[in-house]
Amino acid sequence: MKKLYKVYFLILLLLICANSFASDKISLSGEWKFQIDAQDVGVTEKWFEKNLPDKIRLPGSMAENNKGDAITLKTQWTGSIYDSSFYFHPRLEKYRKEGNIKIPFWLTPQKHYVGAAWYQKEVVIPKNWSDKRIVLFLEQPHTETILWVNGKRVGLQNSMVQAHAYDISKFLQAGKNVLTIRIDNRIKEINVGQDSHSLTDHTQGNWNGINGRMELQAGPHLYFDDLQVYPSLENGNARVNIKLGNEAAIKGKLIVELSAKSFNSGTPHEVKAQRFSMISSGKSDSVSFILPMDKFQTWDEFNPVLYEMEAKIILNHKVIDVKKVQFGMREFRASGRDFLVNGRKTFLRGTVDNAVFPLTGYPDTDVESWKKILEKCKAYGLNHVRFHSWCPPEAAFIAADLVGMYLQPEGPSWANHGSSLGDGKPIDQFIYDETNRMAKQFGNYASFCMLAYGNEPRGRQVPYLTKFVDYWKAKDSRRLYTGASVGGSWPVIPNSEFMVRAGARGLDWQRLPESISDFRDKIKQFDVPFVAHEMGQYCVFPNFKEIDKYTGVYRAKNFELFQEDLADHNMAGQAEDFLYASGKLQALCYKYEIERALRTPGYSGFQLLSLNDYPGQGTALVGVLDAFWAEKGYIDAKEFTRFCNATVPLTRIPKFVFTNDEKLTAQVEVAHFGPKDLKGVEIRWVLKNPEGLVYQSGKFERKDVLIGNQNLIGNIAIDLSAIHKAHQLNLEVAIAGTSFKNDWDVWVYPTVYPALSNEIYYTTELDEKAKNILENGGKVFFNASGKIVKGKEVVQHFLPVFWNTSWFKMRPPHTLGIVLNEKHKAFEYFPTKGYGQLQWWEILNKAQVMNLEDFPAGFRPLVQPIDTWFMNRRLAQIFEAKVGKGKIIVSSTELSSDVKNKPVARQLYYSLYNYMCSEEFKPIYQVDWLMIKDLLETPSKQQFDTFTKGTPDELKPNFQKTIAN
Repeated sequence: MKKLYKVYFLILLLLICANSFASDKISLSGEWKFQIDAQDVGVTEKWFEKNLPDKIRLPGSMAENNKGDAITLKTQWTGSIYDSSFYFHPRLEKYRKEGNIKIPFWLTPQKHYVGAAWYQKEVVIPKNWSDKRIVLFLEQPHTETILWVNGKRVGLQNSMVQAHAYDISKFLQAGKNVLTIRIDNRIKEINVGQDSHSLTDHTQGNWNGINGRMELQAGPHLYFDDLQVYPSLENGNARVNIKLGNEAAIKGKLIVELSAKSFNSGTPHEVKAQRFSMISSGKSDSVSFILPMDKFQTWDEFNPVLYEMEAKIILNHKVIDVKKVQFGMREFRASGRDFLVNGRKTFLRGTVDNAVFPLTGYPDTDVESWKKILEKCKAYGLNHVRFHSWCPPEAAFIAADLVGMYLQPEGPSWANHGSSLGDGKPIDQFIYDETNRMAKQFGNYASFCMLAYGNEPRGRQVPYLTKFVDYWKAKDSRRLYTGASVGGSWPVIPNSEFMVRAGARGLDWQRLPESISDFRDKIKQFDVPFVAHEMGQYCVFPNFKEIDKYTGVYRAKNFELFQEDLADHNMAGQAEDFLYASGKLQALCYKYEIERALRTPGYSGFQLLSLNDYPGQGTALVGVLDAFWAEKGYIDAKEFTRFCNATVPLTRIPKFVFTNDEKLTAQVEVAHFGPKDLKGVEIRWVLKNPEGLVYQSGKFERKDVLIGNQNLIGNIAIDLSAIHKAHQLNLEVAIAGTSFKNDWDVWVYPTVYPALSNEIYYTTELDEKAKNILENGGKVFFNASGKIVKGKEVVQHFLPVFWNTSWFKMRPPHTLGIVLNEKHKAFEYFPTKGYGQLQWWEILNKAQVMNLEDFPAGFRPLVQPIDTWFMNRRLAQIFEAKVGKGKIIVSSTELSSDVKNKPVARQLYYSLYNYMCSEEFKPIYQVDWLMIKDLLETPSKQQFDTFTKGTPDELKPNFQKTIAN
């Protein structure tokens, strides 16, 4: 009889809970009590038993509430600093003074705090919750939480990837209750690495607080603890793995009902509900069912059809609990070197998301914010995002599902710079715990296609990551796994299902630029898909107009420092020109590197670092978009997608500078990774000048363009003998009837020039003859190539600064392209824009520059290299000046009328010479002879000194030692 009463009681309990199986909720957003625990005494002094004296609003961070410490030179940042010159260099002393501290390494928060802080709130539990399971749900605390309820310790949770959820049913009472939470954002026993994007000050910041949803959730004691959907396109069904939570210890027969319906498809599809019987053991049972998905629709980047599955627990004809999950019928796998999505080959065009949130300092948790970000990525031709050493909130996965984006979240670790893997430290287990939490919370999302432990580790990484990959390959087949995302010097994890690594990336522009080469020789060792790690990293000059956007937690003190320093070097008015010119060079580099990847047979994708700026690690302005995902004014999505898209016309051209006794030859190809083959398309080409005047055009026979990147279309050969003057031309290839087109600039120069007059004294030495000619009103062209001392330390390549010169301690190159006035008469016979186009490679690459630090404040050269914003030196490649009664042009690059095999240099000299012979040759500034001579004799006053020895390169793993382990 007692057993019967017990069963009746449990059934009654479940029926009561069933009345609100969708989970009643009480929001905890709003005002909380608060206290900083800088001395870490709160536990000992039992703060969980007292009323905290301060107040704070949640969700939010301490910094958002103006809590924490003021920024000083002694602030204990979470993140590596390799260029400590800021702390010592006399030039930067004013930025180290109290009240004017401007840190150049990253954005500066209004307040900063690392340590324990306490949060407390009184909540009222309704009487009808007395028999329910009650969970405290905190979507994103940062990072470790300890919870007390009514003075009793509930437990500790530490996750950077999953919500902290505490079952507090046993600790509550009807009426008033006090929740006390201690949050600690210090790196303690579990060290993921201080530069991990999950917590570093380089990116989102090491904030203390709670972000996202905060609520009490009431539900039944028999419930869905986990539900994972495994689609099978081959079998036309979905396997549903269920784990039940059974706090009431119910035993006996249960019914699980499953149904599904598409909710974002133009053609609705509903899967009829199916019921499955199971026997409950009274514990947390795990079961698996097969749900037929007849006439299902698939999810991919082109048609991201999603389903909502509804699962019900039914006991005695009553619904006890309901759970809804979002999923897609998709298959993401590897076949040889190819990624296949639902059996179709794809090419990953990705960006790295570095957890940059310049207003809040923590990730957005609403779907609309993430949709805007991912739709911007899509607009720029991307279909993939890697989250560098962090996992985004659930809203990002929901948005990616809706937009159609393939995601690679990672464990929250860059186990380097103070941490390591495989050495028996707590992080070894933490990585497994975190990735399992990721799979449980986000595993159903169709966009969750790839997983890595995190970024560039050190330690005994090979055995550790090999086991990690094996573990996940056996556990969950819904995505692909790799050990880590790494640079080219890291060891290969042999069982990885795909590679994310450097080594097959970059532009070989130490040689003449061309579009013949690809990366096939650099990936031939791999038999799995290869994705380029952190491609690009080409820098652009800061956009100082961006400063006003920082109205939240952060201030762009780094930008302010660079702006003021530029003014101190008498170039404040050139900032926008520097931005535009360096941006055009950056865009050019991204174009040619992405095209090189698309030309490579067997290449599977790339991950840009990144589409938007990275404001840390010395301020890495590598994005064509700013930290707010906004355009900077030098390239837009329409132009970017000409070379970064699902379908891209390509050419293999041996060079881009020709003389008129040559032929322009090009092999035309198409990289096509669209939803289906293009049948019988016509591909056209046209060669025209900047004004649109057609020089020659043609078209190829109609043909099919198949999915892949080895679609050879045909060859173009254009005779250039009819061109008698220097011209810039543009070759465009377009697929008729589509929006897909791409283009390349080429330059044609004459082989024969008119004879030059002898009124100019040309010299390679600043000799007495030159001095006398100038004193007597003559004209001198001084070719100073190879002789410059003041500025010799500045290394110029045609490529711009990589990542930034601070993080890599002034590793060359040091410049960001050039700026010039294209309408100046000096360039009348030299076709150019006001920035460095490809023809300038011959002039600029590895050419010396001159440091004009002693020249008059307003002095501007004809051709001005743009210095790294950490130094802001006023540089010159070519300048004009009045000296004595005469006039001079000085060039630090090799220019002359008889220079061999350098048609660009010869043409530029011809243009400058004609300018010097004209009435237009009227330099503005008077410069002393000794000032020009000083360029050849005296080193620069402003020199770079890091005052430290460490460098990121030194932290790379010892390859041989790692293999041996």
